[in-house]
Amino acid sequence: MLSFRPFPETFYLTNLASISERACALKVNPHIQHVAESMHQWFISFKVYDDVRSKAYIERGRFDIFAALSFPDADPQHLETCLAFFYWAFATDDLSDEGELQNQPERVKASINICRETLYNPDLPTPTYSYAAMLQDLYKRIQLTATAGTCSRRLTRFLSAYQAFSDSQINQSLHRSLDKMPSVGDFIKWRRATIGAALVEAMVEYSLDLDIPDYVFKDPTVMAMSDATTDITTWPNDLCSFNKEQADGDFQNLVCIIMVERNLELQDAINALTDMLETRVAEYLALKKSLPSFGKEVDAQLRRYHGALEHFVQGTVVWYYMSPREHQ
Repeated sequence: MLSFRPFPETFYLTNLASISERACALKVNPHIQHVAESMHQWFISFKVYDDVRSKAYIERGRFDIFAALSFPDADPQHLETCLAFFYWAFATDDLSDEGELQNQPERVKASINICRETLYNPDLPTPTYSYAAMLQDLYKRIQLTATAGTCSRRLTRFLSAYQAFSDSQINQSLHRSLDKMPSVGDFIKWRRATIGAALVEAMVEYSLDLDIPDYVFKDPTVMAMSDATTDITTWPNDLCSFNKEQADGDFQNLVCIIMVERNLELQDAINALTDMLETRVAEYLALKKSLPSFGKEVDAQLRRYHGALEHFVQGTVVWYYMSPREHQ
């Protein structure tokens, strides 16, 4: 059994968006109203839930606002796919986080195997399993809206990212089933996978139809910047969703991990993670200054990519405060 110091009746959070905004600007996509309703209907059509629950899920999630803040420079067609990505990703994540597959790693694995078969065999008929059907349609949308020159590389990145994300879902479910608490360092690494960081980055690149060579993403500074933006995105999530998760008996949260490893009271653990976030933002800004040049054309695309990734980070942190699903 997990052991914590008793939780107090109240705790407080710093305005986390004011910390992340030091490196990441907020911007809103003007096209969201044109795509939101059609994508609402897109999600409902897969019958993940009945109509009443689907509408409640959409209203509670506010995924259209999330997409508008996270992909502010995407054109309408790409924004539709980005919103479809959110509907699929969150429905899939909920299935193992708080749905019928919670704490059941074997069932999580079986569900993922169905989705993988669909994704790796795109010519298969539309599957009856709703989550796989959504993923199949999302993948086809990425194919259709990718230019010929970027299609192969982009699809390869998406497939690789999905593999990492789905593997992390299985591992996370296993840890939940065993009530196993990793170290802070290990949890941070695993958290980058469970939040789907590689998938997010693939979608950010896709949203602007960029064509960045593979070797750029293997550069140590670019990789370190990737880890930093992921941490700046995920740590506020654990802070904002802590109370909801502990109430559900889910302690796979960085606040809880810090409490156990450092033997801290709740507020002290929250303050420690907030301090870590401030340090991480400063580290990202320092890494950005040390970014090497890859040539004029690639540098221009990389600037757009990092700008878009920063928009995603700040949009996500702001959305944590706007969406009831993150704290209720």
